[in-house]
Amino acid sequence: MESAFLVGAVRTPVGRRGGALSRVHPADLGGHAIAALLDRTGVDPAAVDDVVLGCVDTVGPQSGDIARTSWLAAGLPEHVPGVTVDRQCGSSQQAVHFAAQAVMSGTADLVVAGGVQSMSRVPIGSAMAPAGPYDGSSGWAARYGTQEVSQFRSADAIAGKWGLSRAELEEYALASHRRAARAIDEGRFREEIAPYGDCDTDGCPRRDTSAQRMAALEPLRPGGVTTAATSSQLADAAAALLVASGRALRTHGLRPRARIHHLSARGDDPVLMLTAPIAATGHALRRTGLRPADIDRFEVNEAFASVVLAWLRETGAEPDRVNVDGGAIALGHPLGATGARLLTSLLHGLERDGGRYGLLTMCEGGGQANVTVIERL
Repeated sequence: MESAFLVGAVRTPVGRRGGALSRVHPADLGGHAIAALLDRTGVDPAAVDDVVLGCVDTVGPQSGDIARTSWLAAGLPEHVPGVTVDRQCGSSQQAVHFAAQAVMSGTADLVVAGGVQSMSRVPIGSAMAPAGPYDGSSGWAARYGTQEVSQFRSADAIAGKWGLSRAELEEYALASHRRAARAIDEGRFREEIAPYGDCDTDGCPRRDTSAQRMAALEPLRPGGVTTAATSSQLADAAAALLVASGRALRTHGLRPRARIHHLSARGDDPVLMLTAPIAATGHALRRTGLRPADIDRFEVNEAFASVVLAWLRETGAEPDRVNVDGGAIALGHPLGATGARLLTSLLHGLERDGGRYGLLTMCEGGGQANVTVIERL
């Protein structure tokens, strides 16, 4: 089987909802990341076999196959097709998986993969209005009843199951902001970001937050422990990666930066919803023979602080290797772009620190999780 290599990875800054990127059309945002990727790798756009982008809430300006629209909006060749993927929050991570699987199968040699999301232009949950995905399903009701299916409920339920206090969640969230601010100040994200106009820096970290401010917030649910401070921020962004076969490397004179060592996805309880990264990580480590100690950097999406803290307890991973430069609580969670953003940061982080293996996982709607393990070359 062919190996799949990462040749390039680039992202826009992550803009706060209503912030610097809020007026940018999603196709232009996605096209910007793609164009920057092709420019930095030097690959001929005409040689690309496919474009696979993740996106959630594909309505309005994100409808009509945003992968195809982004490619065309960037002025790139019409003969290259595009397809849009929705695995909820893991959409762009799954886009990379599909790209890698196409390369590994020998059916493609060069694939652009990534994601785009404008949560300013398309409010979260737009595709679920007016009825949710489970409303009226007799099969769902027979299996799961009428219990509430909500990420906020799930975040609180996880905190309860793992005995996580509100103070622990807020301590973790504050550390995420501090890590992100430090990473920005030290220029750790500079090489991976393609500025959009005057916007060249992630806009979500809150340098003025404090334990006192977090403690003053009301919980998102009555009697709960999860607040806006311990949840990911709504945001706008795009990211793109170039996935190549060994044949493409030789043909186009490309330098591989990492190899896709493992990719998989697993499911878990769809009502508890956010616990799947635990089982998915265990599955990936068993399949690869790796231990948590073998992984130099982890990216575990900070949908909520409780998700990462429960994952840490169950996996035994070293906290200092997890979300080293902050996560979605501080940097934002542009749903359909987050997986590709995290993978881009993971690759650059391994290169900067000289690590070998990096693992990315994230919780997803429906009680799912993807895991990607990359090996720096």
